Amino acid sequence: MHEDPTRADVRAENARVASPAEEFGEAYEPWIIELGELDEKMGVVVEEQSAERVVATMPVEGNRQSLGLLHGGASVALGKMLGSWAAVIHGSTMGKVAVGVDINATHHRGVRSGFVTATATVLSAGRSVAAYDVAIVDDEGRRVCTSRITCVLRDAPTKAK
Repeated sequence: MHEDPTRADVRAENARVASPAEEFGEAYEPWIIELGELDEKMGVVVEEQSAERVVATMPVEGNRQSLGLLHGGASVALGKMLGSWAAVIHGSTMGKVAVGVDINATHHRGVRSGFVTATATVLSAGRSVAAYDVAIVDDEGRRVCTSRITCVLRDAPTKAK
């Protein structure tokens, strides 16, 4: 006797996210994060990476402004890094690159020492646009900054022979 699926089973199947290969056709290998010059100068360390979520840490020391607090620009740069990286990972599976077109940030509290941890979480990831929420917290888990970044996805340039 065949059993009808429960509502929870149906919701779980409907909530499953299709891979880019399933949704958009041809699949490519996802890009692996490579730190750039600024990322290295700021001491960023990637802890987790996927198109849905990127997590990284950054020391406060070396990224402070003249009053001894974590520089707001450092928080914005960190948010831009993570959101862009996640968008590039997403786009790379479709043969695309990501270009940041908008970022905003709200600074909630100052930090004088230790590390901050940033987590970029996908808000929307489609064929042409990807948007991420980035939460930055201090060593005690208190929210330091919230940012949102939007990236447009473009066809990856072809390599010259």
